Amino acid sequence: MATTPAPPTAPPKPTWDPGQPEGPFPWLRPTIRIRLTLLYGGMFLIAGILLLSIIYLLAAQALRQGNALPFQIVSVSGQKIVVSSPTCPGVGGEQPLEQFYAAIQSCMLEQRRHALDDLLSRSLMALLGLSIIAFAFGYAMAGRVLSPLGKITRTARRVVGSDLTRRIELDGPDDELKELADTFDEMLDRLERAFTAQQRFVANASHELRTPLAINRTLLEVHLSDPGAPVELQQLGKTLLATNERSEQLVEGLLLLARSENQIVERKPVDLAEVASRAVDQVRGEAEAKGVEIRGERGPAVVQGNGVLLERIALNLVQNAVRYNVPEGGWVEVTTEAQHGQAVLLVSNTGPVVPAYEVDNLFEPFRRLRTERTGSDKGVGLGLSIARSVARAHGGRIQATPREGGGLVMRVTLPC
Repeated sequence: MATTPAPPTAPPKPTWDPGQPEGPFPWLRPTIRIRLTLLYGGMFLIAGILLLSIIYLLAAQALRQGNALPFQIVSVSGQKIVVSSPTCPGVGGEQPLEQFYAAIQSCMLEQRRHALDDLLSRSLMALLGLSIIAFAFGYAMAGRVLSPLGKITRTARRVVGSDLTRRIELDGPDDELKELADTFDEMLDRLERAFTAQQRFVANASHELRTPLAINRTLLEVHLSDPGAPVELQQLGKTLLATNERSEQLVEGLLLLARSENQIVERKPVDLAEVASRAVDQVRGEAEAKGVEIRGERGPAVVQGNGVLLERIALNLVQNAVRYNVPEGGWVEVTTEAQHGQAVLLVSNTGPVVPAYEVDNLFEPFRRLRTERTGSDKGVGLGLSIARSVARAHGGRIQATPREGGGLVMRVTLPC
């Protein structure tokens, strides 16, 4: 009788432990907890020893002062004694012994009280001085212990989307901060490889997608240039050429959107007024054909960034303002100005009424007002997505606000 073979066992699940293997005595590792414990414990011990020493010296001095005889015996005759005292006003001249003893006891009590008051005031002054020294020393030592954390923070701020080649490379004892810095460096290595692969993919996709579309456009233009081609074929060629052009715009938009997700590394001075003027010049013909007036004063507003990408922001906003406008009597206002250390590009237009709850959806890819992924001769639905990505890459932001009576107010704010 044949036996049923046993089912194969599942392979073990892969595990990954980023930590370093612990030694035979992990409790001897110079962690921050142990270092801070030793540091502040040692500071407390030293401060206690110093305070006890100072109090001991002050107490010895107070005892010497309090136990010193406050009088001098001049002569003794029977039951009377002649004394002199510069410190005790009740002791002096010839006095009976009982009166002398009472005056001396009162004077010594007063002298001891003064000695104790002086000891207390000097001890408080010593405690205050040691407290100031201890706080200053503790602040300095805490800053030295936590300085690697500041280095990690500064490196992280420089790395954020701009320069993934930076590393912390923290030197020092093998403590928690060293482990955090090494883990952060490993994460940066993985991020750099991921971004490099993304850039390589974008470059390859750009070549692979543009080439066949360019070939199709060339072939269609050659066939359309043939005067002997039938009318039906020419009409079909024009339709295919328009479809091909739309595909090229979609590919360009997607590639630009992918590239603009990162921070701009190479920055140059760019005047938003010049960028906006060039965008207006490119759209002026389309605006005149639709009967849309373009107006507005453009003041100088210089920013540090990429001129081509910034021009893409202005062009997308102005194109949308012209295309999504009223049929008659429409206008588009394009202004630029610098205020409060920021450069502002403002594009306002007349147009259909936009509900406030749909404004955020306009910045999503392939989204239009009340439609999604629909065909239209007004664009491919990536204009505002690209504008927002480029603004973020420059450290700025873009906001849309519905106008009263219809249309939008697009406000782009960039740091100067």
